Amino acid sequence: MTRASRGGRRSGVVAAAVLTALLGSGVLAAPASAHVPGWSVTCDKVSIGLTYYNARATNTVTVKADGRDLLPTTEFGDAYHNSLRLPAHTGPLQVELIVRAGDDQRYSVDQTKTAPVCASTSPSPSPTPSSAPPSSSPLPTVTATLSSSPSAVAPVPSPSKSGGLAETGGSSATPVVAGAAAAVLAAGGALLVLGRRRRAHGSHAAR
Repeated sequence: MTRASRGGRRSGVVAAAVLTALLGSGVLAAPASAHVPGWSVTCDKVSIGLTYYNARATNTVTVKADGRDLLPTTEFGDAYHNSLRLPAHTGPLQVELIVRAGDDQRYSVDQTKTAPVCASTSPSPSPTPSSAPPSSSPLPTVTATLSSSPSAVAPVPSPSKSGGLAETGGSSATPVVAGAAAAVLAAGGALLVLGRRRRAHGSHAAR
């Protein structure tokens, strides 16, 4: 075997060894299958899918929403997957994804997407009959006012014992006077009847 053939073989072995080392370190990874920064934004969340990054390098990812950190700077290896909830917003929200590739800055990205406002899907509540209790306002209070006027029927004053006032009612002698008057009327009637009988008897005897 000649020296030229031996030298060629040695050169091929060295080249194969170098190529294997480079492929193992990921330096010669195919661009078509490396560093895929996939992510999407909806009205309420951010979905992140970073794949085919160099696991031996220090890679970082940061997510900002309207300029504020939604995901603080986080290190990852060959891949990173996460889903982040966006804060409530009443207008379009700017979401920024920042990826720093540790092996080559060509694979670093800084992209911005807009999160729309979520449409309200809850139907408006239908009016329901009021179930409020009846008003607790106090009922009008009727206050009985005692009349200051004297009673319609005044009590009969008792006879005064001092004798200073004249008696206005009947006395205890009234029954006696009434009995005497009745006796006088009865006696007068009896005398009248007796006189008539005597006259009638005298005139009968004279005939």
